[in-house]
Amino acid sequence: MVRMSAEERRESVVRAATAEFARGGYHGTSTEAIAKRVGVSQPYLFRLFPGKKAIFLAVAERCVEDTIRTFEQAAEGLHGEEALHAMANAYTKVIAEQPERLMMQMQMYVAVGAAEAEGDREFGESVRAGWMRLWDTVHLPLGADVDETTTFMAYGMLINCLVAMGFPPDHRVWGGVYSSARLPDGPTEERGRRACGGVGPRSCER
Repeated sequence: MVRMSAEERRESVVRAATAEFARGGYHGTSTEAIAKRVGVSQPYLFRLFPGKKAIFLAVAERCVEDTIRTFEQAAEGLHGEEALHAMANAYTKVIAEQPERLMMQMQMYVAVGAAEAEGDREFGESVRAGWMRLWDTVHLPLGADVDETTTFMAYGMLINCLVAMGFPPDHRVWGGVYSSARLPDGPTEERGRRACGGVGPRSCER
């Protein structure tokens, strides 16, 4: 059997920890559970990462970077509304097919809020830095327009919440969401376009 390198072990820890943190959150997940999922001892786990916080932050960074990559690949060579719909469609597809990525995002926000309340700024500094990289990734394809970027990110957070809460794709709360950002088997195009052309609130201003 080929022995894994330390880097390969770290990668396996990040994957395992993503599943555990997505389900149990930062405080509800033990390093023992992560080590067990990876198939290593806790002492070995701590040779790879200094503690649970370091593991969580590594997973949070991976979560953000994966989302950035999703947007970059979707928007390559596109601009404006074409880029918007391509990114929206790609993102919704990812979180529908890989729910752990969505739940890990939600756990990141909870962990930051709890840490800030306890006076721990490290969680927030790391996650905020990643989130700003995410913002910049969508900002340029959308014409470096602050309003368009804000609207896109706001709709993304709405979609996160709707999916996380389990609203079915044909529920009326999806009616005003980007037509390209709805879950598969969601509302019909005509139904979704009733309010704002299926793009978002700015389309109502045109």
